Amino acid sequence: MSHSTRYRIIAAFAVLFAFFLVPPLFAQTSVADQTLFNAANHDRATAGLPALKWDAVLAAAAHQHALKMAQMNQLSHQFAGEPAIPDRARQAGARFSTIAENVAQGPTAAGIHSQWMNSPPHRANLLDPELNSIGISVVQSGNMLFAVEDFSNAVPSLSLEEQEHQVAAQLERHGLQVTAGSSEARKTCEMDRNWVGPKPAAVLRYEMSDISRLPDEVYERIGSGKFHSSTVGACNASGTSSEFTRFRIAILLF
Repeated sequence: MSHSTRYRIIAAFAVLFAFFLVPPLFAQTSVADQTLFNAANHDRATAGLPALKWDAVLAAAAHQHALKMAQMNQLSHQFAGEPAIPDRARQAGARFSTIAENVAQGPTAAGIHSQWMNSPPHRANLLDPELNSIGISVVQSGNMLFAVEDFSNAVPSLSLEEQEHQVAAQLERHGLQVTAGSSEARKTCEMDRNWVGPKPAAVLRYEMSDISRLPDEVYERIGSGKFHSSTVGACNASGTSSEFTRFRIAILLF
């Protein structure tokens, strides 16, 4: 018997214009955990997909839920009084833009993996190209195994300076002169409208979980040829209690 669930972030954007190698698992993993991890990446390799990376934080979150399933002797993605999977993962320290979960019970780890691969929603999680990390926990109760797989699209932990330099590098590749991390740009980032400092021709504010690329709206503006320089500021994303990891950026175009 098995269940699956999935959550996903939706990026927000606002504009103001003024003019398979298996990595070693951490020490506490069981043989059943390793069996499921290897099976997942074997099937991903067969499908031509990159291997999932082991995430000890997700595994810790999965373990707490697997213990609860074993104690309750039933499957669920959320028991009464228990946080939902995005909150469980975030509270454990995970940073992600997408999260998904498979749960199951069965007498063997191999049999549980077979259940998942023969169930379309569970198989979809295992073979999702947008997911890159996994944490697994299997808890035994009597002759039954209770298994949890938590998947995510992991988001790196970046300082404000690192965020600003990533965005600045992308803007420079499009021919703009860029000043990163100015106090005016950071203060502007914290505002919902207007700006601090010299009047820009345009202010672009956005929140995304992946800042290795610029939003399409930014590409459109800088591709217009109307701007020659910019400043970039990063700040804490709004809604700090959000389940999903986001970066907030302000770009002032001149």
